[in-house]
Amino acid sequence: MKAMKVEEVRKLAAEEIRTKLTDSHDELMKLRFQQVTGQLTDSSHLRTLRRNIARMETILRETERAAVEGA
Repeated sequence: MKAMKVEEVRKLAAEEIRTKLTDSHDELMKLRFQQVTGQLTDSSHLRTLRRNIARMETILRETERAAVEGA
C-alpha cells in the first residue's frame, strides 16, 4: 500500500473516506495479528497504514467542522 496524498483524500466524498477508514482499520488489525505471529515481513506497511488512517480522520474532521461552522 502506498501513502495517500492529502489532495487524493480531499477529492473523496465523506462516505468514501468513511468506507476507506473502515477498510484500513480492518487491514491494520490483520497486520497487527501477522506481526504478533511473526508472519509480517514488511513492518513499514504498519506505519504507512497508520499515517493514512490519521490523514483520513483529520480531513474528515476538518470537513465536518467546516460544515458545522458554515451552517
